[in-house]
Amino acid sequence: MRRIHLWLGLSLGLLFVVIGLTGSALVFYVGIDEALHPVARSEPAMPAPGWTSPVWDRALATARASGFDPAGKWSFEVTGEGGAIPARYYPAVAGGGHPVPRQMVWFTADGSRILRVAPWGGYLMSWLYELHMELLAGPVGMQVVGWSGVVLLLLLLTGIVTWWPRGRWSKAIAFKRDAVPLRRLRDLHKLTGVWSAGLLIVLVATGVILALPTVKAALLAPDAVPDPRSSAWASARAGKPISIARALAVARRVMPDTQLAFVDVSGTVDAPLRIRMQVAGDPHRRFPGSYVFVDRYSGRVLAIHDVSKGNIGARINAWVRPLHDGSIGGGSIGGGSSGGRGLIIGMAVRGLVVLIGIMPTLLFVTGLLHWRRRLAARRSSGPVSMTMRPMATPSP
Repeated sequence: MRRIHLWLGLSLGLLFVVIGLTGSALVFYVGIDEALHPVARSEPAMPAPGWTSPVWDRALATARASGFDPAGKWSFEVTGEGGAIPARYYPAVAGGGHPVPRQMVWFTADGSRILRVAPWGGYLMSWLYELHMELLAGPVGMQVVGWSGVVLLLLLLTGIVTWWPRGRWSKAIAFKRDAVPLRRLRDLHKLTGVWSAGLLIVLVATGVILALPTVKAALLAPDAVPDPRSSAWASARAGKPISIARALAVARRVMPDTQLAFVDVSGTVDAPLRIRMQVAGDPHRRFPGSYVFVDRYSGRVLAIHDVSKGNIGARINAWVRPLHDGSIGGGSIGGGSSGGRGLIIGMAVRGLVVLIGIMPTLLFVTGLLHWRRRLAARRSSGPVSMTMRPMATPSP
C-alpha cells in the first residue's frame, strides 16, 4: 500500500496540485472576474429583473441589432441582482463544421447596450476554468481529468489505509515538534492528509461524476433532460415567434414558486424556448436542474423536467455540482443575493472548499520532500528503506 501510494503520488501529484489550485480559484470566479473587469460591475443598482421583466426581450433585440447571427443560441443568466446581465452566445455551426467557442456577453442592467464581449477561454477566469475542467485539451482533456480523478481517489484511499492506527490513536494523530526534520515532514504530511481526506474524497468524487457522463449514467442513472422540438410544418406556418416575456409567463404558470435561473433562446426554427429554474429542494441556485420547454410560436408547453419529481438518481445528481463547487452553503459562487445568515454560511463553506483545494499542494510538497530526504539518507547511511510512509502510525 505504501509503495502504491508513493508512486501514485509521484506520478500524479503535480496534476492533483493543478486541479486543486485552479478549483480553489474558481470557487469565487465570478467575483474575481468582476474585480478584474469593473466595466460590468459598475452598472447602477436597479431592481433585479425576473419573471415579468421586459429586459430579456430588450437584450435579445440589442444582441441581434449588434450583428450577432440570429441563428445562434443565447442563454441569459438571471443573477438575482440588478447590475449587468451576463449571457452566453453559442454561434450556429454549419453542417459538418466544428463547434465554435461560445462568447460571453454582458449587457447593461436595462438590456439596451452591450458592455463587454469576450470569448470563453480568452480571459483569465475562463482560462482557469478550462484548465481545471479539461486541461485546455477539450473533450479528451476532460476524459483525462475524469479518469485521473479515479486514480486520485485510489491515492487518497491508500493513504488512509497506510495511516490507519494499529495501536493508540493518540500516536496516530500526534505531531512531534522536537523530532528530526524527516519525522516532522512525515507528521505534517500525515496530519494534512488525515484532516482533509474526507472532504478531498467528496470533491474528487463529485469532480469525476461531472467530468465523466458515462460514469454518472452508470452510477446514478438520472432522468434524462428532454429535448423536444416543434413540428417543422407548424413552425413554418406560425410566423412571428412569441416574446420571451410570454414564454416566462407560461413557464411560471405551470411551475409556480420557483426561482428563475436562465432563459435560453435558440435561433433554430424548431427549437423551443428553454426556461431553467430552481425548485424547492434543489440545492444549486446558479445551475439548478429543472426546465420548462415552451414552443416559440404557439406558446404551448412541450415538456417539463422537474428535478424534485425525478428518480433517486436525479435527486442525488442535483447535489453533485453544489458539493463540488462549495455553493451547497447557500447563495451563488461570487454572485447572487442571499440573506445575512445565509451569506455568512455560504461564505464559510466556500472558504472551506478553497482551503481544501490548497491541501493537495501541501500534500505533494511534504510527500516529495519526505521521499527525497529518505532517499538522501539511504545514500549517505546505507540500506534505509526509501518507501515513503505518508500517513503511517508512528513507531513505538
